[in-house]
Amino acid sequence: MNKLTKIVISILFFSLSQPIFALGEKISEMADDVGDMMGIGLTATEIDTNADKALKQLLQTSPAASDLSKTAKGILIYPEILKAGIGIGGQHGEGALRENGATVAYYNTVAASYGLQLGAQSFGFAMFFMNDEALEYLKSSKGWEVGVGPSVVVVDEGMAKTLTTSTAKDSIYVFTFNQGGLMAGMGIQGSKITKINPKK
Repeated sequence: MNKLTKIVISILFFSLSQPIFALGEKISEMADDVGDMMGIGLTATEIDTNADKALKQLLQTSPAASDLSKTAKGILIYPEILKAGIGIGGQHGEGALRENGATVAYYNTVAASYGLQLGAQSFGFAMFFMNDEALEYLKSSKGWEVGVGPSVVVVDEGMAKTLTTSTAKDSIYVFTFNQGGLMAGMGIQGSKITKINPKK
């Protein structure tokens, strides 16, 4: 059984066994333990390797992301977020925060959702922190819920065509992507981002 299959099974298990109001918090509390039990927790080296690849591809395929990367105070890269569920769902991923090209911390992201959904999908996203205040908010938060605090703008393909450092006025810009390139904005509102300490 490969890692992706194990992750799908674990998230589906959470989806079916937890009430919607507790799902996101439950995943957050248990993600590390489940990762250890099932062998799906990524090491710092693995997160960095995946983040390198994902960021390189994003910057090569999106001129807007490439432009913002030159002035961003920090970039938080999640190479792969797995979203799965049956009616009630959850998503989880692990990423690296980069400043001046170097990793300074690691964070996971979890979220719960409900509605018509079946199966699993994966995507990635990168958050470009455009000022020191937004970056400090992330660092000082003990679990930041996206949508609370600094303004967050999800960049779609249309916006990406006109977005430059001179037109970027918001605190944080988010690019969602998969292996095929930029995606329409995936739901990241309400996602909880928490600092982690992965094994080396």
